[in-house]
Amino acid sequence: MGYKENAFFEPPPAEAVLWRYMDFTKFASLLDRSALFFARADKLGDPFEGSYSQMNKELRPTLYSDSIPDHTIRNFTNFMKETRRFTYVNCWHWSRYESAAMWSLYSRERDGIAVKTDFQALSQSLVGSHDVHIGKIKYVHYDETFIPENSTVGPYLYKRKSFEHETEVRAIIQDIPMNDGGLDLSRDAHAVGTYVDVRVSQLIKEVVVAPYAEDWFLDLVQSISQMYGMLAPVYRSALGEAPVWS
Repeated sequence: MGYKENAFFEPPPAEAVLWRYMDFTKFASLLDRSALFFARADKLGDPFEGSYSQMNKELRPTLYSDSIPDHTIRNFTNFMKETRRFTYVNCWHWSRYESAAMWSLYSRERDGIAVKTDFQALSQSLVGSHDVHIGKIKYVHYDETFIPENSTVGPYLYKRKSFEHETEVRAIIQDIPMNDGGLDLSRDAHAVGTYVDVRVSQLIKEVVVAPYAEDWFLDLVQSISQMYGMLAPVYRSALGEAPVWS
């Protein structure tokens, strides 16, 4: 198990630089567990996660030529809504450089941490018991774009245009419980998410500490990295450097 290609996913190039911004406790958990946390899709804070678009609703009568009864469509959309509980997501920011916006949004500028890797390292480092699919997010207008309905994972590869600054590469696990061809809601989902084992030494290329972190915080991150045998360099973000005036 581990990374598995999927026709619905468009992966970035192997050398694509990826960042994951986090607080210290999440970084310590990554090292201690040797695992990445995948959050439940319905816990990500975006109510549109896994949903279809207004265009889907408008085109269904034409696409299906009234061959599918309304109640079947309703059952299908209700099923897809429930899959959010059994879909788990791990998000990365694709950029050659650090992002001041991402420091502010998903970490903190004084005691946050950014883990730097690339797509090849991420995909090859996954060693858990799950099939993990990875691909780029498509940012679209939900009133203009039809989201494919022939895959339970497809809707999770789309987000609204207002999130385009994230340039997200998303790793996804789906573990949808089925029974007699239907969704088995008697099985509980993970409360907030699940973990996937990784080879930390292969995953982490660099660790960048927040731009305005105190020296003691940098020392702490370096110390815990050494304690867990991590060989990747740890340094402070250059975004906190003073400007040159003369």
